[in-house]
Amino acid sequence: MLQADSNAPIPADIKIGWRSRIFMLPILVFVFIGVAFAIGLTLDPSKIPSELIGKSAPKFDLPPVQGRALGLSDEALKGEVSLVNVFASWCVECRVEHPILMDIAKSNAVPIHGLNYKDKPDDAQNWLDRLGDPYTRTGADISGRVAIDWGVYGVPETFVIDKEGRVVHKHIGAINPKVWNGKIFPLIRNLQATE
Repeated sequence: MLQADSNAPIPADIKIGWRSRIFMLPILVFVFIGVAFAIGLTLDPSKIPSELIGKSAPKFDLPPVQGRALGLSDEALKGEVSLVNVFASWCVECRVEHPILMDIAKSNAVPIHGLNYKDKPDDAQNWLDRLGDPYTRTGADISGRVAIDWGVYGVPETFVIDKEGRVVHKHIGAINPKVWNGKIFPLIRNLQATE
C-alpha cells in the first residue's frame, strides 16, 4: 500500500489550476455585471413599483410656485380624482410632455396639480408663463424633500389620485398620447364613475 508523502511537492498542473481560478475571478465578475446590465436594459423603467399605490398621499404642504396663487398639499388632493405631475423647467422630457398636459387641462378631463421639483423660483414661473400653465395648483418643492416622500425617481412622473387622496397609479416618464389614451384616461374615467 502506498502512502502519500506530505513533504512531496505539489504537481505543477495543480498549481496552475489554482492560479488560473484566481485570474478567472475578475473575468467572472465582469461577465456577471455584463449579464445583469443586459437584463436591466430589457426592463421597462415605467414599471418600477411604487410603495404608495393604494396608500394616502404623503403629508405635505407646499407654497405656490412664484407667480401662482394656489400651493399644493395632501389635503388639497381629497374630494375628486386628480393627477399630480412632478415637473421642472430644466427637465427635457417635461418639455416634451407639456403640450399633452395642456391638452388634458383644456379638455377638463381631470384636474392636474403640479409638483415643481428642485427648480429656481424665477425659472419655474417663466417656464409656466411662456409654455402655459395646465395646473390647478402648483407646489414649489425647492428642496426636493416632498418628492422624496412621494418616491420620485426623476422627472417627469405622474400620479393618479382617487377622491380619498390615495395614490392609485404612478407613471414614470413623459405622458404621451398612447399612455394617456391606453392607461391613464381609462383609469381616471373608472375612478370618476365611482364618485
